[in-house]
Amino acid sequence: MAKLSLFDRRRRRVRTALRARAGGKPRLSVHRSGRHIYAQVIDDAEGRTLVSASTLDKDLRGKSSATAEGAKQVGKTLAERAKAAGVTNVVFDRGGFLFHGRVKALADAAREGGLEF
Repeated sequence: MAKLSLFDRRRRRVRTALRARAGGKPRLSVHRSGRHIYAQVIDDAEGRTLVSASTLDKDLRGKSSATAEGAKQVGKTLAERAKAAGVTNVVFDRGGFLFHGRVKALADAAREGGLEF
């Protein structure tokens, strides 16, 4: 068995803890790259993405994509789309990323937008 990186070990640990306390709620999954940030609300029971938003979306493209301000816009947009799809309660899946900076900005904006987690 190949040795997992620290990032992969952290991601596995976070997702295992989420499954234990999700209670059937959809999962708000975040991915952060050097240039962009992506978020999606996933229904794990059906294995389907309900809504998604990223700095690559047409209405968010070209603005501050690799900054906390861009992450706030993605969080706000995702919350609006989730509410339109009938989703209000989610569990936050930060993956292997630390809850700091852009990830925290996205989470705070999603909470302000009406998502509960």
